[in-house]
Amino acid sequence: MHSMSAHRLQGFVTWHPLIYRDFPIVLLRVFRWLSVLPLGLLQALGAALGLLVYALSGVYRQRLRAHLQQAGYDPQRLARKAAAHAGRMVGELPVVWFRRGAAAPVHRVEVIGKEHVDAVRAEGLGVLYLTPHLGCFEISAQMAALWGPITVMFRPPRKRALLPLALASRQRHNLATAPANLAGVRQLLRALRAGEAVGLLPDQAPGNGEGVWADFFGRPAYTMTLPARLVQLGKARIILASALRQPSGRGYVLTLEPFPEPLDADPQRAATQINHALEALIRRAPEQYLWAYNRYKRPAGAEPPPAQHGEELAA
Repeated sequence: MHSMSAHRLQGFVTWHPLIYRDFPIVLLRVFRWLSVLPLGLLQALGAALGLLVYALSGVYRQRLRAHLQQAGYDPQRLARKAAAHAGRMVGELPVVWFRRGAAAPVHRVEVIGKEHVDAVRAEGLGVLYLTPHLGCFEISAQMAALWGPITVMFRPPRKRALLPLALASRQRHNLATAPANLAGVRQLLRALRAGEAVGLLPDQAPGNGEGVWADFFGRPAYTMTLPARLVQLGKARIILASALRQPSGRGYVLTLEPFPEPLDADPQRAATQINHALEALIRRAPEQYLWAYNRYKRPAGAEPPPAQHGEELAA
C-alpha cells in the first residue's frame, strides 16, 4: 500500500507542472463547451453549487450572513437565496462570456431607461456606467458595447492561470479594457473626453490608498474616489446600471437611470453619495447581491477606518 501511494505521488509530481501549464487552455475549452448548454440548466447547477459552498464553508457562510444583517436583513430568510444567486452568477459565466451570434445572452435582455443614455450622448458627453456586484453585472458592459465603444477597468485575477480565460471573455467588438493603474485612468479619461462610455464596479475596494472610508449600509467601507474624479475631469454623466436575473433562465432586465443628484466636490461625501445610490439599487433585489464579498476589509495602503465594527478589517 505504501509503495502504491508513493508511486501515485511521484506520478503527480511528475505531471503536475504539465497540468498547471495546460490548465488555462483546458479551462478555456471547458467554458466554451459549457456555453452551448441551456442558460437555465447552467444557472440551476450553479445554484446547487452555491448552496453547497454555503453549507461547507464556515467563513463564507459567516461573512454572507453578517453582511446581510449589517444591511438590516434577516439572514435566516435571505442567506440561502443569496448563496444560490451567487452560484447562478458563476454558472451563467460560460454563456455570458463565450456565447456569440443570435444565441448570445445580450439578445435576452430587456432594457429599461436607455433614453437616459441617449440624452447624455445628445449633449456630447461621455457616459460613466456604475454597476454594483448585483445580478449579472457582466452583461451591462456587453449591452453598452452594442450602442457604442466602452472601456471597462479590468483588474487581472490573482491566479495567473485564470488570466487567459478572463482576457478571452472580454474580446468583443466595441469593448476595451483598461488596467487598474494610472495608465488605465488616463485611458478612461481619454474615452470619456471622446464622448465614449466607461464602466466601473464602484463597490470594489480600491488598493494603494486610492479611496476613502464612506458609509455603506451603516458601516465604513473603503470606497474608490475614481468615479467622482472621472466625472469632474472627463466631462461625463453617471448612469447607474443594474442587470437583474430573471427566473428559469429567461434572461435579464437591465435598468439604466441617471444619478439622482449632483456629486459633491468633497471626495468623501461624493463616495458616500455613490454608496447610498448603490444601496438603493441593491435593495430592489437583495438576494442577487454578492454579500460574501469582503466589502469592509482594509486594503493594503489604506488608512485605518474611523471605527472598528467587530469584523476583521485587515486585507
